[in-house]
Amino acid sequence: MVELEIDGKKVEVAEGSLVMEAARQLGTYIPHFCYHRKLSIAANCRMCLVEVERAPKALPACATPVTPGMKVFTNSEKAVKAQKSVMEFLLINHPLDCPICDQGGECQLQDLAVGYGGSESRYKEEKRVVFHKNVGPLISMEEMTRCIHCTRCVRFGQEVAGVMELGMLNRGEHSEITTFVGQTVDSELSGNMIDLCPVGALTSKPFRYSARTWELARRKSVSPHDGLGANLVVQTKNQRVMRVVPLENEEVNECWLSDKDRFSYEGVNSADRLTKPLLKQGGQWIETDWQTALEYVANGLAGIKREHGADQIAALASPHSTLEELHLLAKLVRGLGSDNIDFRLRQADFSAGLQGAPWLGMPVAEVSTLQRVLVIGSSLRKDHPLLAARLRQAGKKGARVAVLGAGGEDLLMPLAARIDVAPSGWTAALAGIARAVAAAKGVAAPAGTEGFDGDAQAKTVAEALLSGERRAVFLGNEAVRHPQFSALHALAQWIATETGATLGFLTEAANTVGGYLAGALPQQGGANAQALLETPRKAYVLLNTEPEFDSADPRRALATLSQAGTVVVLSPFRSEAALQYADVILPVAPFTETAGTFVNCEGLPQSFNGVVRALGESRPAWKVLRVLGNMLEVPGFDYDNAESVRDEVLAKPVAPQLNNATQAAIRVSAAGAGVERIADVPIYHADPIVRRADSLQLTAAARRAMQVGLPTALFESLGIQSGDPVRVTQGDASVVLPGVLEATLPANTVRVPAATSAAAALGAMYGQVKVEKAVELGAAKAAPAVTA
Repeated sequence: MVELEIDGKKVEVAEGSLVMEAARQLGTYIPHFCYHRKLSIAANCRMCLVEVERAPKALPACATPVTPGMKVFTNSEKAVKAQKSVMEFLLINHPLDCPICDQGGECQLQDLAVGYGGSESRYKEEKRVVFHKNVGPLISMEEMTRCIHCTRCVRFGQEVAGVMELGMLNRGEHSEITTFVGQTVDSELSGNMIDLCPVGALTSKPFRYSARTWELARRKSVSPHDGLGANLVVQTKNQRVMRVVPLENEEVNECWLSDKDRFSYEGVNSADRLTKPLLKQGGQWIETDWQTALEYVANGLAGIKREHGADQIAALASPHSTLEELHLLAKLVRGLGSDNIDFRLRQADFSAGLQGAPWLGMPVAEVSTLQRVLVIGSSLRKDHPLLAARLRQAGKKGARVAVLGAGGEDLLMPLAARIDVAPSGWTAALAGIARAVAAAKGVAAPAGTEGFDGDAQAKTVAEALLSGERRAVFLGNEAVRHPQFSALHALAQWIATETGATLGFLTEAANTVGGYLAGALPQQGGANAQALLETPRKAYVLLNTEPEFDSADPRRALATLSQAGTVVVLSPFRSEAALQYADVILPVAPFTETAGTFVNCEGLPQSFNGVVRALGESRPAWKVLRVLGNMLEVPGFDYDNAESVRDEVLAKPVAPQLNNATQAAIRVSAAGAGVERIADVPIYHADPIVRRADSLQLTAAARRAMQVGLPTALFESLGIQSGDPVRVTQGDASVVLPGVLEATLPANTVRVPAATSAAAALGAMYGQVKVEKAVELGAAKAAPAVTA
């Protein structure tokens, strides 16, 4: 520790700390622009100049390390004069357009100019002008003349997002921040550059000119999208969500947000929002009142139970639903005598038999400190952007990260090993790693892996996992959806146990863990999601889900729902498919309009309240389920608020969260022949809200979701150019989509993303497909039309 004095106050900080950090610890503010505690030191704005005793000139606080006995003066005549001089230079070329600047009212330069700027400018020469740039649908760079070259955005791309999408051209006053020639900013974390920009150079394109910051009300909330449960500040005006920014929480999302969390609010304001209950009469949809709609639902469910038995009633939910909603849905279904409820709609193999709930296995913050990591079946940057950023930070500290998958996704970090094989070969590849671990330790390999010895890559992974101290084996979303999930789980568990690593799950949605805690899955012999969507029941209740996009086999799901006698949909949105298979649609509130709790991947419950009133006549889903429970005379539905429902769930004893499988046998199979489909869920198609966020659907990632990715050999054999139509046939259905080259894909695979209208036409997420050149782009063949 080093003791120093700042403005006459003594403070003790760790050796190697900077003056800026020491001042912050003391509560002393030093003006700055380029400094940010999460980024490297640039010291190029010079606004933080301070006087240091015996130093011949003022020094930048952000780049000056502390020394024993140092005396720093942040507010002396010398320091203030230096700071005012810097401010004068910064304002020389800055336009005086604060009244029309979108950053007005929350601009760091505007704030500091009040204290350190002159009353008039001495600069009389012509000011420079920087022409605007179009860098995509999310970030506006239309006023780059305002840029003060702090380079925060450049450093963020390099150091946190992992990709340098912005850089600086030219020198002196001709310097400007720009993208590489003709490129857009496509990082899944790009919106953080807006927060980092201390002036009005980078602003939010969807929010641009829609409201002033002082007009906005601010409320805390939690993101419903991925398993992290990022903390949000939702800003509203006139009962409408206008903007979302991060709420700093070092234990969860630090001070960052993914673009999915930041811009998906457009979806809650979608034109698809329902405002009144809809009832189908004589094949026609009519608007009705809540009493009529709820009586119709209650009488329908009671009648089916009476005439066909409770087993003919089933409920399917989304893991993006709140803990309270899932608990009341499960309680309602079981109160009717059925155990047919599930939220794991994209899962195909249910034979693993989990003990407790699948979770990360560690606090989120510890991911940044890992030294050895094996990730199995995860599109990390798409599924968990902020966890990927934490792994990237671990990689910078020397962590050795290995990946087993099929996508060839660039994780924007150095990898110790990368094993990319077709999905049918994942168990064999993982068995090879297990056998390499067994050989290195001199123990018996797990039974069932005979004949699947690993290659050099497998031995590299085994060697890495057997070294270091903090180790983890993570199963991703694609592994959980895999038809051989139980084998992957058992092999991962064996590897983790033998190497001393923590076994964890990178969970799919904000409330995947909460779904287990709420009991929203079969517990007493009921049917799982796969069985419920294969064998039709008489009645289905759907909560916040669109099976045409959210299930493992969308075609089968649509066929099953079309055969049901009664389908009740609780959703904030209208969809074309639901209008075909549903009988009643009840408008429920999205997360911005209801109170609830999400349990994130580390098992942390995070509660939130609605930030605006429910739109039209829509109602919170937990209240709708409470009323239905009372109308059906199910006991225990007397709740006054969402907190009482939450407390009931969290008060129950929960099985230890061990991530262990109860299955003993490991079944490994060699990679199949033929061309296999890779069906990852695109980042901006993962749930109903994101699918309706207009700006996100204009991104390169969203456009990519409507294309077919082809490996090099197959692309060349078809004799096509990028964007030419390609027909993909799976079973008796086919779709025609633009084909693009993805050189990193395994040779016998084709990427056709899930959760899109094309995927709904094809069917199961995994399986063999046939690919051929098509004449022209057109509609799907032998498949229902599905649109969001």
